[in-house]
Amino acid sequence: MFQIENLHASIEDKEILRGVDLTVNAGEIHAIMGPNGSGKSTLANVLAGNPVYEVTEGTARFWGQDILELEPNERAQMGIFLAFQYPTVIPGVSMANFLRMAVGNVRAARAEAEGTDAKLTPREFRRLMREKMALLKMDDSFASRYLNEGFSGGEKKRAEILQMALLEPSLAILDETDSGLDIDALRVVSEGVNALQGPKMATLMITHYQRLLNYIKPDYVHIMIEGRIVKSGGADLAMELEAKGYEKLIGEFAVPA
Repeated sequence: MFQIENLHASIEDKEILRGVDLTVNAGEIHAIMGPNGSGKSTLANVLAGNPVYEVTEGTARFWGQDILELEPNERAQMGIFLAFQYPTVIPGVSMANFLRMAVGNVRAARAEAEGTDAKLTPREFRRLMREKMALLKMDDSFASRYLNEGFSGGEKKRAEILQMALLEPSLAILDETDSGLDIDALRVVSEGVNALQGPKMATLMITHYQRLLNYIKPDYVHIMIEGRIVKSGGADLAMELEAKGYEKLIGEFAVPA
């Protein structure tokens, strides 16, 4: 489904990604772990199309098409979704209106590409939204609140997963979805992600900690150090990191000054 080859990216002439290689198949869950500043969130933003970052080398192919020249909305329409580490507050725009517009635009683009009709009536959208909100244990009043305004950390992350549930991406990138969550909120968000995971969707989780992986079981764990994936393995690799930390890996794979 998704293949990254020799991906390099910079911000303000400072190289952050130094040759990332990664292959993700449909139905798989991959976790990327690493210390602060290793490039994990940069990778997520580059894949989503954040224009702050400049790709200087490499490819990222989604179903065979290199996405790096596409606009963020075009990537979303193809089925790529990013749950932000720090979701943006948008006063004056209700959750319901934001989600209705997002879902409508993505569905319209997919329908045009497939030659089908995927329009949702307002009644159908409200039913679908309530169904997904119930999955995430969200009160119906949530839909009328302004997007992320006054939301707790847990509410912001649930809002991100609600977007994912409604947009039905093929590739979901979760950028430190566990940050700022207490144990109850983490459990609810994880249950929502697990409920959405299926054979047609791949998930790429970025996290510092093992605790998220106690709830969402990865097929593969990758360790990122200084802009490169330096080690990959199964879920037991995360347990090893929890026990031993990153210090030895940093020493082994650090880029010379």
